[in-house]
Amino acid sequence: MPRDPFANFERMRREVDELVGGVFEHTSLTHRRGFSPRVDVYYEGDPPRAVVAAEVPGVDMSEVRLEIRGRKLLIAGVRHAQPSEGRLYQQIEIEHGPFRRVVELGADVATDRASATYDDGILRVEVPLTQREPEARTVPIGSARRSGEADDVEDGDRS
Repeated sequence: MPRDPFANFERMRREVDELVGGVFEHTSLTHRRGFSPRVDVYYEGDPPRAVVAAEVPGVDMSEVRLEIRGRKLLIAGVRHAQPSEGRLYQQIEIEHGPFRRVVELGADVATDRASATYDDGILRVEVPLTQREPEARTVPIGSARRSGEADDVEDGDRS
């Protein structure tokens, strides 16, 4: 059976991040503010809808803003750091600070019927799909009448 050359790639990437991460972690070149929540985007149901599930544990939902513009969903908010007085940290991996994530949806959606729920650290946004208005449409052509003739034609008085 042939070996998969990428089987250990993720493990090696994490090890390199750990090795190099400590060196650059506190420099201004790599300093990041906030984090970017991971998301799943899928389509389901009857009626069909787009679903975006975002990992935002520890975030107060009163500080989260959701906005839909066209096919883009914006998720923005802040996760506050826990008070650290009296603590001596060995390792810090839980990211905090402001976040802003724009999720591109692959279909047209009915923004006015969107809904969102939060449960167990997962923010779930559901937006029903909608039919896009056609880009082109047939325009009927009416007859152009000269003023004064319209009444005669409608009344059937034309000789």
